[in-house]
Amino acid sequence: MTTAIDHRAAVAAETAAFVEAVRAADLTTPVPTCPGWALSDLIQHAGSVQRWFATLLRQRIQERPRSRDVDLKLPADSQALPGWLADSSAEAADAFGTIESDAPMWAWGADQHARFWARRMLFETLVHRVDAELALGLSPAIDRRLAADGVAEFLVNLPFAASFAPGTAELRAADRSIRFSCSDGDGDWLVRLRPDGFGIDPDATGADQADATVQAPAADLLLLLYGRLDRTAAGIRTAGDETLLDLWFAHSAF
Repeated sequence: MTTAIDHRAAVAAETAAFVEAVRAADLTTPVPTCPGWALSDLIQHAGSVQRWFATLLRQRIQERPRSRDVDLKLPADSQALPGWLADSSAEAADAFGTIESDAPMWAWGADQHARFWARRMLFETLVHRVDAELALGLSPAIDRRLAADGVAEFLVNLPFAASFAPGTAELRAADRSIRFSCSDGDGDWLVRLRPDGFGIDPDATGADQADATVQAPAADLLLLLYGRLDRTAAGIRTAGDETLLDLWFAHSAF
């Protein structure tokens, strides 16, 4: 039996890796995967998301919040941002301790429970940890199980992201499909594009034909979906309707 991923523990581990990467870095270093941002901006964004989500968890929100106001406790000295990010992770851990994972909560995605926010926080942190390491010339490593879970989380929630990812409204087609699959283990998702929307087909099997396919190791597939890799990168294989893939990658930015 496969052990479930502990998203709460993974948030702490990914944040620690992020902090370790940037602790002694020049925080004015540009982040190529987040154009216009320096490392200081990246750190502030990641920590702000953690503190915001922690606030939502403590409040056990039951409807879309009307304000994003939260005391970020930002340090006056930008060089203190790595330590502030570590403190943000501690704030998140404290919030996790106030609520059960399966407690009902409002969420913008598919899963209306507290666990949505821990899982979402994990992949916000993981992807931005990778951004930081790439900016510093490091070679990011991503746990395969986490990567595959991140692909699933992205594809499940993307149909609900139109409020902050308006391009997704263009992901429409006359009953076309794209298969995303991991080349290094379990992980296969068939996304159907319809005239009225798109989403994972929960009843699809490996025998179902797709109009286009994207296959890569789980870590590369995750980074591809988040726009950190191009689909021409080594290790990524595509086949089928290239126009359909052009549509997907032009409008699925998260």
